[in-house]
Amino acid sequence: MEWLSYLSFTGGGWGDELLRGLGVTLALAAASLPVGLALGLAVAALGLCRRALWRGLAASFSTTIRGLPELLTLFIIYHGVGLALNSLLKWLSPGATPVELSPFLAGVIALGLVFAGYSSEVWRGAWQSLDRGQLEAAQAIGVRRLTIFRLIELPQLLRLALPGLGNLWISLIKDTALVSVIALNDLMRMANVAVGVTKKPFLFFAVVCLVYWAICLLCEWGLARLEQRANRGFEREGRAA
Repeated sequence: MEWLSYLSFTGGGWGDELLRGLGVTLALAAASLPVGLALGLAVAALGLCRRALWRGLAASFSTTIRGLPELLTLFIIYHGVGLALNSLLKWLSPGATPVELSPFLAGVIALGLVFAGYSSEVWRGAWQSLDRGQLEAAQAIGVRRLTIFRLIELPQLLRLALPGLGNLWISLIKDTALVSVIALNDLMRMANVAVGVTKKPFLFFAVVCLVYWAICLLCEWGLARLEQRANRGFEREGRAA
């Protein structure tokens, strides 16, 4: 069939280009996830501080990020950060060679910020759901605050936040398609290039839809297994009660 020739990995087929684009998409999502998780957790911690200044900064960050379209955030990072870096370099050394922010790095920063803005609310809700008696008991026997967080709070935070973070991870995978507008050769951009050459939009966009759908299904299965494992002790307690 003719459509198979367009998707083949030999000759004039676009299978290899789409596969390389899929690799870039998955690498971008994987690189953005730890940035968003760590930054979101830090923002949530600031949002629960006693000092109003830190709470205000955390609220301003999450409100601003969640209020901006993801595409606009990507443009601001890609163009704005590069301009700021070159202005700083010119101020420090007028003869310095201008630098250009790579599309991949810009995508990681932008998607990481977006993920952090939403995940901070998930982390904060999970933190507020913890039993404060455990924290007070640990402090009463002289356990250091960092040890309390690492051994008592963080494991419970992960369990409570996992459903919300899982939904954000699915959204992050789909948001990677936005980086195609800054010339990063991800799956969506390679599909656009193929459509421009072959004039077969339905074929290639349908393939991309199926690929994203399959990735999301696989991630949902993995997240369900993680949630089941994280809640296995609590499920037994609920049935016993």
